[in-house]
Amino acid sequence: MLRTILLGISVLCLATVSVAQADTIVKPKIYNPDDNAAKAVAQAIATAKKENKHVFIQVGGNWCIWCIRFNNFVKTDATLDSLVKANYVVYHLNYSEENYNKDILKQYKFPQRFGFPVFLILDQEGKLLHTQNTEYLEDGKSGYDKKKVITFLNHWSPKALNPATYQDKK
Repeated sequence: MLRTILLGISVLCLATVSVAQADTIVKPKIYNPDDNAAKAVAQAIATAKKENKHVFIQVGGNWCIWCIRFNNFVKTDATLDSLVKANYVVYHLNYSEENYNKDILKQYKFPQRFGFPVFLILDQEGKLLHTQNTEYLEDGKSGYDKKKVITFLNHWSPKALNPATYQDKK
């Protein structure tokens, strides 16, 4: 009986320590609720125009585990990271209790309807080219599918939408 009580106390202590450690883990802050999103998007568009890229807007919040997962997935994979850097200017548009950015999301046809994260691809003039429901880029319950993400990024790159890419080379 005493062993059972001691075992129970030990398990409880370990669980308490684990929870305390989980609370001290620093989560990355990739979204800034204090940003002037309209100004930041305008700057991203100007940079994209100068660098002949598209704008990739990841809408979500620091509260969103799937948003953090995608960011980490891209940044820690050399292929994905270089593909993004070669073709896109990236901006993380905050959606949280601190700032829902309703006006800018209205301008882009309410992408939050797809859940989070949701991706917006803009051309060099700021025109919305595509809204991506990220559910279709997942590999199941744990993360994203690299092949699907590469396909998505390639299909919305400036080269993919350039008519010269499709001219007959005869």
